[in-house]
Amino acid sequence: MRQTSGVRRDLRLRPVRPAGWWCDGLLLAALVALTVTLAAGHLFGLDAAVADWSAAHRPTAARWVAMAFNLLGQGTPLTLLAAGLGVLLALRLRSVRAVLPPVAAFVLTFFTIGPLKVWTARPAPSASVKEPFLPPEQTLPLFQHELPVRFAQSYPSGHVANAIVWYGVLALLLAPLLRTVGRVVPPRLVTVIRVAPPAIVFCTTVYLGWHWLTDSIAGLLLGLLLDRLLRRVPWDDLPLPRRLGEWARPVVRSVPD
Repeated sequence: MRQTSGVRRDLRLRPVRPAGWWCDGLLLAALVALTVTLAAGHLFGLDAAVADWSAAHRPTAARWVAMAFNLLGQGTPLTLLAAGLGVLLALRLRSVRAVLPPVAAFVLTFFTIGPLKVWTARPAPSASVKEPFLPPEQTLPLFQHELPVRFAQSYPSGHVANAIVWYGVLALLLAPLLRTVGRVVPPRLVTVIRVAPPAIVFCTTVYLGWHWLTDSIAGLLLGLLLDRLLRRVPWDDLPLPRRLGEWARPVVRSVPD
């Protein structure tokens, strides 16, 4: 049997706020309820009204500004940024634990957001004004599996879910990285990193007509659920192979030498 290091007697999940699993259950139940509601043909009027209002109040300048801010939710750049930050921190602290949060976040988002999009098969609001040029009423329902996959991946919003997960990972890694140079991240800055980008992405995604309002709400629920799961992981206490030696040292609780 392979021996491991880094196993602690008090291996426990990290605390989250609100505490307890009831919040996770509530987020999951809300996501299921929203999906069932949409599958039954409800809330389409709300989605259409928000999309119509956005289209009627989208001058060129505002559109370009919203598009620029919406880049905050691009999954691939966020993944690469978090991975790069993890590698940098791993080299500075000489610990492989620094790359564990980005890897876990990638696996978690890859096996949840994408499959849900394919399974629910919902077109975006813009599907009526560009390819595949669907009738407006046909852009709203879920489970349109007769459409090519690329035209039916609107629900839930990957931009919103990714923003919540990846900015949470960035906030987690930023604190120990700055501690290696004797700096401390103010708690308020951590909150801003976690909250501001997802909020901006939520608003701009809906405003630009790239997602229905309920798509972004679903992305919000899913992202918060995944973020809570990742925040619970005791990264410094996870058992790692003994052969890693000092490269299994703590990261989240790390301090400068």
